[in-house]
Formats: sequence, C-alpha cells, structure tokens
Amino acid sequence: MPWRDLLLALVVVSTWGFNFVVIQWGLQGLPPLLLGALRFLLVALPAIFFIPRPAIPAKYWLGYGVVWGVGQFGCLFTAMKLGMPAGLASVVLQSQAFFTLIFALLLLNERWRWYQLAGLIVAAGGLTMIGLSHEQGLNGQTMTLLGFSLTLCGAAGWALGNILIRHTAKQGIAVKPSSLIVWAALPPLAIFSLLTLIIDGPAVVGAALRHLSLQSVLAVLYLALIATILATSIWNDLLQRHSANLVAPFSLLVPWFGLASAAVFLHEKLSAQQWLGALILMLGLLLNIFGARLRWP
Repeated sequence: MPWRDLLLALVVVSTWGFNFVVIQWGLQGLPPLLLGALRFLLVALPAIFFIPRPAIPAKYWLGYGVVWGVGQFGCLFTAMKLGMPAGLASVVLQSQAFFTLIFALLLLNERWRWYQLAGLIVAAGGLTMIGLSHEQGLNGQTMTLLGFSLTLCGAAGWALGNILIRHTAKQGIAVKPSSLIVWAALPPLAIFSLLTLIIDGPAVVGAALRHLSLQSVLAVLYLALIATILATSIWNDLLQRHSANLVAPFSLLVPWFGLASAAVFLHEKLSAQQWLGALILMLGLLLNIFGARLRWP
C-alpha cells in the first residue's frame, strides 16, 4: 500500500476513534435521540437530491437504515448518555464482528471456521470481564450495566446491517456505498424525530434546538459530514483500490484511537479489569481476522 493510502487509512480510523469523544460532547447539549435525528438529517440532506436511490429493492435499504441507523446509533447514543464511557464504547462496539458471525450462521446458514469460533469464545471472555466491571469507576465516572448492555445492542444492530448487505451480495445485487448511506439515513431520521418528540417531549426538543451551543453544532457536523460521509467515502475508495484483507485490519485501530482520545479529551481512566477485558476482546478480534493464517501443529 502506498504511503498516501496508508496515511488515508490512519486518518479514517483515527476519525472514527475520535467519533466517540464527539458523541459525548454532543450529548452534553442534546438528548441522544435528537442528536441522532440531526446527524441523519445532515447525512440525508441535501445529498438525496444529487445521489440516485440504491439500485436494490426498497425493503433492503429501508431495513438497513433501521438496523444500522436506529439499532446501532440509537442504542450507542443512549448508552453513552446513560453511563457508557466513550473509550469503552469504542471497544465494546467492535463485538459487532462476532454478532455478525452469529447472525450469519442463524440467518444465512454460513459455516464457521475453527478460528472464528475460537475468536468468539476469547472475545466473549473479554466482554464478560468488561461487563462485570460496571461497579468500577473511571476517574469519577462509573460504567453502568444498562449502558454496557445498550452498547452490545448497538453492536448487534451494526451486525444486522452487515447481514443485510451480505444477503444482497449473495443475490448478485450490487450496492453503491454512497447511495446506500445517504438513502438509508431517511428511516433513522424519521424514527429518531418521532421518538425524541414522544420520549423527550416537544418542550425539551424545542428548548434544545433554540439553545444550540457551538459545541453541539460542531459535534453534529463532525458526526454527519466527517465521520459518516467523508471518512466512509475514503474507506470505500481504499477498499476499491486494495484488497479487503489489506484494508480491513486497520479497523482494529479504531478502539485504540477511541481509548486514547477519551483519555486525553475526557480524562477517562480504565480500571485494570477493564483494560484486561479490552485486551482479551481485541485478541479475539485478531484471531477472527488473522486466524486463517494459523495452522494446527
């Protein structure tokens, strides 16, 4: 991979890692569901007037919008509002790789390799250690069990989105990533807008919009334009010009950028048990990605 593309890959994963800090900043002035609605508003508009609708049945991109947009980000934003630290969220969300394996077995009848099962078992051990640390504080902030559980639900939503994309590929249907991201933003935009009015109430939503701070505006712009549209476009371009085996492993750096940026900007500190759990989870991810290169004695 040329140095330019290597740097682009690092820019993307660092952008996605810092994304969790930005979410935390955005939640300081906006309810989580309203933050989600504003994010997908900027992703969808005005892009849908210039980018053609995905050339797939509507049920697929609508369904993808629900599981990816609402399932992943609705759960993640709410989890971080309810006590899931940004750094740990960036780690736990990577469990989507193993939810994808489970859903692929159940819904697509795909077989597992031995190293995928081994990676799943190792990662489950790491997740268990992190989950059992919910009484431990991070520099005055305690991870809640509800926040941890919702983050896992967000990872499951991400995984269901992966399954939908894989299902269309198995049917021989090509999906243009840019059109999918833009048009799939419509379902979460509608659902988040409705839910925030119901759950938070028109008064809370109206007050939040009237008193938007510069920090909230910049957070929404970052989440929609930089982390979603720009970073994803660069990533997809790299995947088109290089093999997936070369590009995909860079995603393993996302949680480390997430942990580092949370430590620097939010002063988060993990307990020894949480660090060990994170390391074990990442070991499971490494085994899942690179296990095919291993051979039995």
